[in-house]
Amino acid sequence: MEAIELKASIRKESGKGPARRLRAEGLVPAVLYGSGAESTMLYINAADLIKIIRAEKGEAGFIKLVIDGAGKNAEKISVLKELQTNTITKKVIHADFYEIRMDKKLTLDVPIHVLGSAIGVEKGGELKQFKRDVKISALPGLMPRHIDVDVTDLMIDSTIHVRDLKLAEGVEIVDAGNASIVTVATKRAVVGEEAAPAAAVEEEAAKEPEVVGKKGAKEEE
Repeated sequence: MEAIELKASIRKESGKGPARRLRAEGLVPAVLYGSGAESTMLYINAADLIKIIRAEKGEAGFIKLVIDGAGKNAEKISVLKELQTNTITKKVIHADFYEIRMDKKLTLDVPIHVLGSAIGVEKGGELKQFKRDVKISALPGLMPRHIDVDVTDLMIDSTIHVRDLKLAEGVEIVDAGNASIVTVATKRAVVGEEAAPAAAVEEEAAKEPEVVGKKGAKEEE
């Protein structure tokens, strides 16, 4: 997976006061850390970060931090682990980056893209997606940005599970294989004010926890 470049600078001061001054200049306080690595305080241009976030469109992506003032260690491959925003203005106020090594496996939540128009929907069923991400383990160079799930042949009361995903060699799925990703359920029949029970597959999938977000990255020991 190709990394998107983002310029950063070493941040020498911490605390609310210095952070507030950085934000007033259109900059975002940030931290870079990783397994066994010392944390590095940074600041980045807010507009540059937002541009990358919008370009990614929720996909799993690597960011190459080009750090001014870091000498020969100026470039660090990372993932955006956490993004803090102001609840009122929605502006980015802090970013956490997790440094990764290209020779060490990484576990990451990768988004699922549903493709096609299911036959079951055309016949009156209702498409329901229960998982938006799937947890993947792979070397960073093999990590997919997203996983495509084609639902074209999905009939009513049929389900695609995690175990049905076809991935490249060297890419492993961490999530339980019996977890439901997407199904075409029979539409509820309304009688009076009460609705008939949903399809059994929907009830089963509802019990399964949904993985949300792609920031839970970690390197495997």
